Amino acid sequence: MNSFWFGTADREERYQSAHIFFGLRWRGSACRVDVGKPTRPRGPQCRGLESHALAWLHRPPFLVDVGRPGIPGFAYKRLAVAMASIILLFPELPGVFSRFLHFFCSRRNRSELECSTMAVETVVPTAIANGGKLGSAANEKHAEKLRFIEEMTADADAVQEKVLAKILTRNAETEYLRRYGLGGATDRDTFKAKVPVVTYDDLQPEIQRIANGDRSAILSAHPISEFLTSSGTSAGERKLMPTIKEELDRRQLLYSLLMPVMNLYMPGLDKGKGLYFLFVKSETKTPGGLTARPVLTSYYKSDHFKGRPYDPYNVYTSPTAAILCTDAFQSMYAQMLCGLLQRLDVLRLGAVFASGLLRAIRFLQLHWPELSHDIASGALSAKVTDPSIRAAVGELLALPDPELARFVTGECAKGDWAGIITRIWPNTKYLDVIVTGAMAQYIPTLEYYSGGLPMACTMYASSECYFGLNLKPLCNPSEVSYTIMPNMAYFEFLPHGYSAPEQLVDLAQVEIGKEYELVITTYAGLNRYRVGDILRVTGFHNAAPQFRFIRRKNVLLSIDSDKTNEAELQKAVDSASALLRPYGASVVEYTSHACTKSIPGHYVVYWELLTKAGRSAEALMEALTREGVMERCCLAMEEALNSVYRQSRAADGSIGPLEIRLVHGGTFEELMDYAISRGASINQFKVPRCVTFPPILELLDSRLVSAHFSPALPRWSPHPNN
Repeated sequence: MNSFWFGTADREERYQSAHIFFGLRWRGSACRVDVGKPTRPRGPQCRGLESHALAWLHRPPFLVDVGRPGIPGFAYKRLAVAMASIILLFPELPGVFSRFLHFFCSRRNRSELECSTMAVETVVPTAIANGGKLGSAANEKHAEKLRFIEEMTADADAVQEKVLAKILTRNAETEYLRRYGLGGATDRDTFKAKVPVVTYDDLQPEIQRIANGDRSAILSAHPISEFLTSSGTSAGERKLMPTIKEELDRRQLLYSLLMPVMNLYMPGLDKGKGLYFLFVKSETKTPGGLTARPVLTSYYKSDHFKGRPYDPYNVYTSPTAAILCTDAFQSMYAQMLCGLLQRLDVLRLGAVFASGLLRAIRFLQLHWPELSHDIASGALSAKVTDPSIRAAVGELLALPDPELARFVTGECAKGDWAGIITRIWPNTKYLDVIVTGAMAQYIPTLEYYSGGLPMACTMYASSECYFGLNLKPLCNPSEVSYTIMPNMAYFEFLPHGYSAPEQLVDLAQVEIGKEYELVITTYAGLNRYRVGDILRVTGFHNAAPQFRFIRRKNVLLSIDSDKTNEAELQKAVDSASALLRPYGASVVEYTSHACTKSIPGHYVVYWELLTKAGRSAEALMEALTREGVMERCCLAMEEALNSVYRQSRAADGSIGPLEIRLVHGGTFEELMDYAISRGASINQFKVPRCVTFPPILELLDSRLVSAHFSPALPRWSPHPNN
């Protein structure tokens, strides 16, 4: 096989010979060669006529003795090779292969099973049979998934064209598309010329109608089954993303690709279990009766997850009942306890976000005495009251295990938490967590707790759409790139820094090294929707581009699933600073920082105060401290932040109390002086509203006057109008 990956010098000559053998006309320049790129030649005329089909020529001529009166065996041989080329040229036409196989078998008097095996061995190259250039699969099921990845990425542009045509055909009679006069057109040029690029605020009137109970075909021809609540917000509340039932199948398909890829790099994962800390969150009903909940809550509560068939590569230590419990404490307690009881079975450990895994470690630090007691006594804590959890955990906690309890106590009581993950779960091979974007701030802490285990970022998804997966999941976190799967939706990309719709490019047209904002068109009715993710192109897998997630557009602060932008932070500062007015003080300048040194992380806001003439700073601080004003300012800021932040604080416990650090007068002038000393223009300098650069943080903290924390949880309800 490898001998047929010809060098560029003689590739055209070999293809010319192949065409002569096939009895096809040589089309010369139609078969383009990309010099210097170790990929197959481009161009539809030569797509299937490379080593894949030529491999047949080095095999025994199994058709030589075949024939019927008037048709010699070599004709069948030539027919087989030609059909092999057609199959590889048009992989979307499996019926061609089926009809050919039936025809051939009927002449050979062989069973289809026997001929299928022969056909695969003879026509399909070893690389494709084993999953293409991704590597050798562990089993046939995994090989099928790897082949699917290769097929989808081989001609990403053609797949995208079909996806858009399917979406536009299906949704042609929706109110939204009829508004723009497509007239049934499904081609890209018409679509781009007539349908505008939009944001959530543009779609909010239509979305609100659906939420209020309008069941007409507004955005999607298929009924909207529920809303997926985005971590992004509009006017302080979660965005509602419409979805349809079949999207669950599409998400499940992407999930099914993860382990076949991971097993290429980390074999043997079917020999143990995964300890994953997974949680559902609160859900609500819209005025029209549709459920609104986060995308992962939707998935965990679906039959796809609850009724999933047994798969040795996807066995969890956590009972489904514990994952589905809405009480965060009971869910975490049960999942941690089950993870300890099965500690030697654990081969991988993870959560959705890095912050979630760190919360689990913090939970162990706080509750190991109770967990050890349960293990020693063989009885579940009375704090866990959910009947389904008690029944599920009871099956594991059937007998006391004093030896395991002593081990857990011995490890946790040391007070040394370095490498605790590999000490408690010694067979863990890697951590499965998202550590890209805002989550990158947690990498040093995870390395500390895990003893340097690899961190796998496996997939890229959002409430709007599931996008793709990481084909090198164990790469360094700073090098994580996601391959967009072109069957998931129709993708366009707006070059970062541009806003004109005509600047958008298709998936196959992006350029390596450039940054783009992601724009999607989905089966559920989002058309040319700006997701807000900024991505950088790092390469290609076959014809599908690979992207590194850079950041969310306009996001300043993020600890967990929260995303706070500059306008929201300004609103919170304005609201809280109103409490200073009776004391003759105001906030003259401020900045912020997402602090992750503690678990959970929390927002830190640096304030420099201005006092009225005639009042000393010392007198002001005495009054503010005596009456607890600064603590009330912290809470007032939290109350003014968006609902995702408030839910994370009040219900999920994934964010700690907000902190205001007061700094000496003149601190922000020093910050400006520092920036100018590093080359900033004095005329263009403005205080950054969020800082991450260590020297600047050190400067701010060196001028600290006092620190204050929010004394209570902010108000939050799953029902926004309450």
